[in-house]
Amino acid sequence: MSRDLLVATKNKKKLEEIKQILKGLKLRIRSLSDYPKVPRIIENGKTFKANAAKKALTIARFTGQLTLGEDSGLCVYALGGRPGVYSSRFAGKGKSDKKNNEKLLCLLGKAPLKRRKAYYACAVALANGNGLISTVEGRCSGAIAYEPKGSFGFGYDPVFIPPKFKKTFAQLEPSIKHSMSHRFRALTKAKRIIQKYIERHQGN
Repeated sequence: MSRDLLVATKNKKKLEEIKQILKGLKLRIRSLSDYPKVPRIIENGKTFKANAAKKALTIARFTGQLTLGEDSGLCVYALGGRPGVYSSRFAGKGKSDKKNNEKLLCLLGKAPLKRRKAYYACAVALANGNGLISTVEGRCSGAIAYEPKGSFGFGYDPVFIPPKFKKTFAQLEPSIKHSMSHRFRALTKAKRIIQKYIERHQGN
């Protein structure tokens, strides 16, 4: 068995976060940056789970490696669940984390906190060359701030306030975020599955 876990992403910040959460696994964690010829993946699934599975399956079939596909985003109740699966491209052409956050805050305007409830969602899929192994999900509820604050994290972290805190994810130390985030909850489940997979294929 190969001692590699291939994460189907080129996002350096996301990869670093995944590495931190999966620390302790006896696998070398690699990314798509190590495989420049992999096919392009069009994220056209209607759910985070569908997109995560597509990433994992496509890359695992191409490389033959144990692959982790992840898809996540922000869902705001007052916006009918948007940006949802369109989180990373919410601002459209010329999208960026800053522009995505600006659009979100513009849509919410001065709505009171009770109308700013939201949750971060994450789906993680594991696959190898034979097919899909498992999919798991995690959520973190919270609210949307009135303005971006903080320099940690990425995505909507500067405007997302988790429960029991009066600070955004981007204002909290990464170790605190990693103890409660949607990605932490999904990857903790995935870590147990990966560990069992390693034990089952030991010596192969």
